[in-house]
Amino acid sequence: MIRNRFGAGLLAAASLAALAGCHSYHVETTIENRSGGAVTLLEVDYPSASFGADAIASGADFHYRFQIQGSGPLKVQYTQSNGKTASATGPSLHQGQEGRLQIVLLPDAKVEFEPDLKP
Repeated sequence: MIRNRFGAGLLAAASLAALAGCHSYHVETTIENRSGGAVTLLEVDYPSASFGADAIASGADFHYRFQIQGSGPLKVQYTQSNGKTASATGPSLHQGQEGRLQIVLLPDAKVEFEPDLKP
């Protein structure tokens, strides 16, 4: 009986150690619509994947969390309230980076990227 408890305790400790060693790198992203009007068909492309939103109201924020697989530039495309398509290329992202990324949609189809990423 003591051997079984010891074995179970050892297995539990090994499992916890394995979980503690695993680290999942994520980028917490906030997209702020400060363009002065609603935007639609927002798409954010990052290395090997993309995400988006059907619409973001004027003054609203959209939050998304993703993991970078590979390396490459970040790209944003959306439809402005006047019906014209806007696009911008942001910073290069690299696998294993984590942290925060703020994307601010501004008037006149301008986009600001404010990365706070660690390698």
